[in-house]
Amino acid sequence: MPKIRLEQAETIIDAALKHGAEIKCAPLSVAVLDDGGHLVAFHRQDNSGILRFEIAVGKAYGALGMGLSSRALAAVAEQRPLFVQSLMAASHGRLVPVAGGVLIRGRDGTLIGAVGISGDTSERDEACAIAGVEATGLVADA
Repeated sequence: MPKIRLEQAETIIDAALKHGAEIKCAPLSVAVLDDGGHLVAFHRQDNSGILRFEIAVGKAYGALGMGLSSRALAAVAEQRPLFVQSLMAASHGRLVPVAGGVLIRGRDGTLIGAVGISGDTSERDEACAIAGVEATGLVADA
């Protein structure tokens, strides 16, 4: 089964940060996790807030845990808040249900990881995540 490689994770991060600069985002933190939820690569821009690591990882981790983007998870939270609160408790707070966490799929649709970004608005974080994944030729599942 394919896994996300370090080189791909670094490309995702570089492209996401480049896109962030193009759209004038606040300083970003970007985390790429493999399909098992393990950190592959992380980058924190200068002046990115101190909780941004946990938020970026939580967006990606939640996406992986539920098999859907953190934007979709936010929609679930609106419809079923007690369920998502239970997920947050079960994950020991590692799940962040707001946009900015995007699943990474191979061209064949196989889930190989997730990227989470924090630093600007959730919508802009998500746009950077999508740009990062697409720069690798992989599929962003947002």
